[in-house]
Amino acid sequence: MKQTILVTGAVGFIGYHLCKRLISEDYNVIGVDNVNAYYDVDLKEFRLTKLRETNKFKFYKLDITDICALCDNVFKENKIDVIVHLAAQAGVRYSMENPTLYMESNVMGFFNILECSRLYDIKKLLYASSSSVYGDDNNTDKPISLYAATKKSNEILAYTYSHLYNIQTIGMRFFSVYGKLGRPDMAYFKFTKSILKNEGITLYNGGNMYRDFTYIDDVIESICRLLQKNAGLLYDIFDIGRGTTIKLTNFVRTLYNVLEKTGKDIGDLKLNTNYVFSKNDVFRTQANTEHLYKYCNYKPQTDIEEGLQKFVTWYVNYYD
Repeated sequence: MKQTILVTGAVGFIGYHLCKRLISEDYNVIGVDNVNAYYDVDLKEFRLTKLRETNKFKFYKLDITDICALCDNVFKENKIDVIVHLAAQAGVRYSMENPTLYMESNVMGFFNILECSRLYDIKKLLYASSSSVYGDDNNTDKPISLYAATKKSNEILAYTYSHLYNIQTIGMRFFSVYGKLGRPDMAYFKFTKSILKNEGITLYNGGNMYRDFTYIDDVIESICRLLQKNAGLLYDIFDIGRGTTIKLTNFVRTLYNVLEKTGKDIGDLKLNTNYVFSKNDVFRTQANTEHLYKYCNYKPQTDIEEGLQKFVTWYVNYYD
């Protein structure tokens, strides 16, 4: 009999795609999400409607910061085998404006998931960390944003619970995930909207930043392989990224070229350079794919042009 998997953040970008994949493989999926208004709720509701098309998916609208609701409405009512914890307050820059929200959702919320794992004898927990934990000098002890600090704290708490309670915890440091049905607050989403409206794109630090962009399908494949593996350490962390970087200006030009092929009148590419560099932003991110490959015999492989083509096809169809 297939396992029952709890996915928190189920109608978020990664959560939605993961739930779809697990349902297609005949798992019983329990989704938890508070469906907050950090970005377009209509998009979240669209994802939820799609997931509800099958009886393999059961949904609870609640907040992970409420441990009583988690216990009474989710864990007591269901026999859960594995947890994939993706719910969190996202956004590096937004963490400067609303620090309390990040501490509540990302720290207390994660603590609640760990406590539920202990109380209900869950032996395997996968959770979302972030490439942001590396900071500017590849040192995870020096996070340069509050968001990154909350994710680093998750990794530390996970180690403690693994050690004390024999729970296998697997951290996943995601690197700039993009793709269809993605997050409208992400840069690539905003760039697409601006280009299609013939508006200028403002690039901070003159566009002189480098990112390891990872396509959503590769991320989901990585998660599923980690779910299926039972051997290995009680506690582990993996980079989930391609292992290659692209300069932000080159990324935008590639996006523009892909949009141009749609036949839409997008005019000339207008880049506005702003040389302000936020203290929150890291200069370069690049995943180390060796550990994931050795453990799962897999590493993300979708190149930028192919991934952006898939995203643009979805974007144009969805918003038209």
